[in-house]
Amino acid sequence: MVLDRAGIEAVIPHRDPFVLIDSVEAMRPGHTVSATKYVDPAEAYFKGHFPGNPVMPGVMIVEAIAQAGAVCMLSTPEFSGCTAYFAGIDKVRFKRKVAPGDTLTIHVEIGRMRGRIGFGHGKAFVGDELACQADILFAIG
Repeated sequence: MVLDRAGIEAVIPHRDPFVLIDSVEAMRPGHTVSATKYVDPAEAYFKGHFPGNPVMPGVMIVEAIAQAGAVCMLSTPEFSGCTAYFAGIDKVRFKRKVAPGDTLTIHVEIGRMRGRIGFGHGKAFVGDELACQADILFAIG
């Protein structure tokens, strides 16, 4: 399953300026997803993070991972039309700077589910280099 920006917005409630994935390249709904995010040099946060040394904020990278996971879960018939919320973030590690013009490739694997509470593990890469990894806990409302 491949989704463009319109397809993503049909699944998750996020809208500009807070949709942090541009496309879904591959997905097994409820199991795995691969998505991309072009890190546009015009993003507003680069004005202050940091002047002369722009870096994509780590929280935005983690949010992009979470949005990819949300698309994966909310693409299932069981959770279609719902909203996924953060319930926790664990074991976050940042391994490299993400700069304007980079493209993030995001991979998320969904782990176990307990009713409407689930666990996932996500990684964001720039090229072949790991930029961030995180375990996410989410609740579907």
